[in-house]
Amino acid sequence: MFGYGYGYRWGFDWTYLLLIAGLILSLLASAKLKSTFSVYKRQRSASGLTGAQTAQRILRAAGIFDVQVVPVQGSLTDHYDPVKKVVRLSQDVYNQTSLAAVGVAAHECGHAIQHARNYALLNIRSAIVPAANIGANISWPLFILGLIFSIQPLITLGILLFSLAVLFQLVTLPVEVNASSRALRMLETTGILSPSENKGARKVLTAAALTYVAALASSILQLLRLVILAGGRRRD
Repeated sequence: MFGYGYGYRWGFDWTYLLLIAGLILSLLASAKLKSTFSVYKRQRSASGLTGAQTAQRILRAAGIFDVQVVPVQGSLTDHYDPVKKVVRLSQDVYNQTSLAAVGVAAHECGHAIQHARNYALLNIRSAIVPAANIGANISWPLFILGLIFSIQPLITLGILLFSLAVLFQLVTLPVEVNASSRALRMLETTGILSPSENKGARKVLTAAALTYVAALASSILQLLRLVILAGGRRRD
């Protein structure tokens, strides 16, 4: 019967530990980002440029004139919209002159530059977004239904669909790292930040990258749990 496969020992589903480990990694990465952002949010850049002004200068320096820079509500909600060609900066970034604001604004411009340069991994990520969203939303319901009613094709389909979400996280990590690398180069070559200030921006962007590492690790652990539970069901 279901409940006594590889995932269970002494009536306890030990695979929950995989979910807990993923959650802990995500919480630690999020806390690191917030604390690092908080530190450099209080340090004003010598140039006095706001996040919005930083983004506009970087885009012009990169020869990009068809991307808008607009404010967006929330904290750490900054992102680049490749469909509408808009860099959206949060209230902690758009009108702020801190090293954190400048670094984050530059990072989002890094994505705009990737888009303009036809960066392959960004294109791949954009292409798999719809499938990844579907996989993340319906993989678990299908998997659980497959377990309950002993329908192996549903179990397999659930695993395959969740794999798409993992693939998305796998592609996202190098895309984000590359955007940060582009950002730091632009901050240096345009003279927006001095070398010492660039170190602060690098710390903010490194902390942000850790959240993507944690997200990937968490997704892999969840996928591993699905595979273990499926293996236990087949054994039963």
